Amino acid sequence: MKVAVVGCGITGAYLGWQLSQKGHNVTIFEKRDKIGKEVCSGLISERLWNFIPKNEKLIKNKVNYCRVNFPNKIITLKFKIPFIVLSHAEMDRYVASLAKKSGADIKLNTTINEIPKEFDKVIGTGGALDIIRKNLKLKEPKNYLGLLCYVNKKDYSDVVDAWPMDDGFCWRIPRGENIEYGIMANPKKARELFDKFALEQSFKIEKLKAALIPQGIIIPKERSVTICGGDASGLTKPWSGGGVIWTLTSADILLNNFPDFLQYRSKLKQFFIPRVFVYKILTKLVYFAGNNVPWLLPSKRTVDPDFIF
Repeated sequence: MKVAVVGCGITGAYLGWQLSQKGHNVTIFEKRDKIGKEVCSGLISERLWNFIPKNEKLIKNKVNYCRVNFPNKIITLKFKIPFIVLSHAEMDRYVASLAKKSGADIKLNTTINEIPKEFDKVIGTGGALDIIRKNLKLKEPKNYLGLLCYVNKKDYSDVVDAWPMDDGFCWRIPRGENIEYGIMANPKKARELFDKFALEQSFKIEKLKAALIPQGIIIPKERSVTICGGDASGLTKPWSGGGVIWTLTSADILLNNFPDFLQYRSKLKQFFIPRVFVYKILTKLVYFAGNNVPWLLPSKRTVDPDFIF
């Protein structure tokens, strides 16, 4: 089939690679002059290598724990599966190179303003402001704002820190050659809260980067056009805003049901909607307990940050 993929982030590159390997004629359209998502923590579980060939050169640091810092209690979470810290942009370019080698045609500097007509199937993977979603006049997901900056200090420790807040959280990630600080919060409050957090943690905000973090699953009920990817479809984790493993899982659901987009929609919702519902409730319960009755929460716990069930 002749397939258009609009957006060459991790989702678009992965779909282009896999569909090309299956013999489809794939064109990937990217509006920018280069490939690679710049505003992302790149904290991803080693499940990543279940989807793409392992590439040690991408890894900046490895993480096994997360400290959740509530006002009166610190909870240490051990990751059931180790996490790696990498550059999201470098990962995108790596997967795009796999797509290109498999025969996908990647067109940079190409802005798509409407749904391409000359293709059998069209897949929108364009991020938080996905043009395919907008052309289909679908509802918009709830958007959080992610802000981050880097401190030029080496840190190869294997612990990330999180500070829960109302409807969001701040974080600290050791990236090896530097340290990342960030926040996910209501767009109207994010900068004010991040400035306050910087003062409390004694770091200076320089070269601040920002990105929208959509939440709320949106998949069209169309036979020839669909959306895939965490930001494009609002498929991001309720507790962290992350989504690479969820994104690649949704891409595999699409691939396993291709070219039937209606079946893909059904299977994706069947898999993710119960999980998102439970995760939202658990996140609210943990935040409430941590801030009000912290003694109810264990001091240590082993968790799987990708999937609870």
